Amino acid sequence: MIKIHRIFQVFVLWVAAITLINAQSIDNEIHGHSHYTSYSNIPEHKLIFPSKVPDQIIMQLTEDAAHSFALNWRTDQQVDTAYVQVAEETHGPDFRLDGRSRQIMASTQFFENQNTADKEPLVKSAYHSALVDRLEPGKTYVYRVGDGSAADATWSEWFQVTIPSENKESFSFIYFGDAQNDVKSMWSRVIRKSYQMVPKVDFMLHAGDLINHSESNREWAAWFYAGSYIHSTVPSVMTPGNHEYKYHEGTLSALWRPQFNLPKNGPMKLLEETCYTLDYGNMKLVSIDAKSYLDNEASREAQTQWLDSVLASNTKKWTSLFMHYPVFSTAKGRDNTALREGLKPLIDKYSVDLVLQGHDHTYARGYDTNEGTGKTVVENAGTVYAVSVSGPKMYESQDQAWMVRRAEYTQLFQIITVGQDKISYEAYTPLGSLYDAFDLKKDGMGKKRLVNRVPDDFPMRQKKDFVKE
Repeated sequence: MIKIHRIFQVFVLWVAAITLINAQSIDNEIHGHSHYTSYSNIPEHKLIFPSKVPDQIIMQLTEDAAHSFALNWRTDQQVDTAYVQVAEETHGPDFRLDGRSRQIMASTQFFENQNTADKEPLVKSAYHSALVDRLEPGKTYVYRVGDGSAADATWSEWFQVTIPSENKESFSFIYFGDAQNDVKSMWSRVIRKSYQMVPKVDFMLHAGDLINHSESNREWAAWFYAGSYIHSTVPSVMTPGNHEYKYHEGTLSALWRPQFNLPKNGPMKLLEETCYTLDYGNMKLVSIDAKSYLDNEASREAQTQWLDSVLASNTKKWTSLFMHYPVFSTAKGRDNTALREGLKPLIDKYSVDLVLQGHDHTYARGYDTNEGTGKTVVENAGTVYAVSVSGPKMYESQDQAWMVRRAEYTQLFQIITVGQDKISYEAYTPLGSLYDAFDLKKDGMGKKRLVNRVPDDFPMRQKKDFVKE
């Protein structure tokens, strides 16, 4: 009897333990906490579902890049208060000594998202954002993000970042067209090759369609995974494409603003963190929300008037616009008349230097007339327009008068170096081969001279040479 009684006691304790485990699991689900084993049968579950350890960490440029940078990251909802720790970089671990670092509390937003269109599971996240300010130009800092615990387990690693000097005389940035499809497998090698070639690049610029389905947790996770620590150490700016908008509703992805921390100095509330401007060194950068521009009359009028005022008051030597839809498209059936009629008069009036675009899934670069076609040197050069694609989704293009160089079926990234008197533009393939290049020189009176540097030994790539119909 004693033995039976002991077996019964063990059985009762076992049932109680199982009940407690199940109750904790249910409690975790109710409160949005991650529960690793319950998701292990979902492909890419390690990317889709957050934990207490920060992921999707990304730096962004601010309006005052010489004194601050912006941060975003994600955790599960167990983390309701999050922090950034920042310190001046040192030769050893001494930046961790008492009094060497300061701690900044982040803004936290609980967020639930289920992409039913692609049959993705419900994801419950906490998104955190912070402004790291009071930085000294030219100095190198380290930072990490976490929940404030004494132990390192729920903090990120320490990331190193160098703050640009005020009115930096020379800097470089990488311009990416659409990543969009097969981002983890195919775009990853493009962003990583670009960083390998210019590891001291100052920032990255994304011309929309970062992913394909605006509400897809899986695709956004793949985009962050592809860039990995590059996102955490090189600041970014991005403008939304049509695929960052919900397809049937025409509204911006619910994930855009929680994930990014971009300037809010645009013309209206609707366009916060999509249409904005900032200065970097001697360049004025302007993001136009092209999708909203074409779809919404009030947005179109607001952006046009705002751009006029921004460019009228611009004191920087160089000016670049970036947007998703092209002013000049690479195929005749994809023409964006309203965008060109609304913006080109201002581009011409204020002699904008570069217009960087995406959307057409091909490459083209040139001018609004055929004046420069076939010439190595173009005097009195106007605005240079570029359309590029960094992901694997490819369309065909048509040769048009404005084009100097074009390509199909080619993934590219552009390294743009801005000096006091010259912009050097170079477009590279994932092999690191130079496909297109030019130098744009400007004198003190604003007169521009363009020198084409198209490689003679790299013939134009066309889709028909690789894909047979």
